[in-house]
Amino acid sequence: MTLTFDGTVIVPVADPDDGKQTTTALVSHLTDSSHVVLVNVIEKGGGTIDKASPEQRKEYADEIFAAARKPLADSPAVIESEVLYGTAVAETIFAAATERDAEAVVFSPRKSNRLVELLSGDVARQLVKNGSVPVVALPQNS
Repeated sequence: MTLTFDGTVIVPVADPDDGKQTTTALVSHLTDSSHVVLVNVIEKGGGTIDKASPEQRKEYADEIFAAARKPLADSPAVIESEVLYGTAVAETIFAAATERDAEAVVFSPRKSNRLVELLSGDVARQLVKNGSVPVVALPQNS
């Protein structure tokens, strides 16, 4: 049995490598009725100074989307991208999924160590534990 996505899926991408890895793993699960929404969350400081200007972060998001779209070039799915803004990455992703009536949030976990996860809040763990829609973690490609 092969997993396919026949509706809207939200696909968070954090950097160009993550985007390419995730969409490479995703492409075989798409059909002509799939609608992929690539999202990059620009985390707002919540009262603190932002790490980069909004223009720089938007440019980087465009770079991420370009890398993520390459493996999807021959896909029959509808592909779009959207920059999201929020103070909590996982909550922002789920808000977008709810708004678009997505059937799932689909991601490929990035390799990291426990210290990085502890310090960063581990968005992957938050996605799996706090999902308001189904969450699918695709296997990492070697």
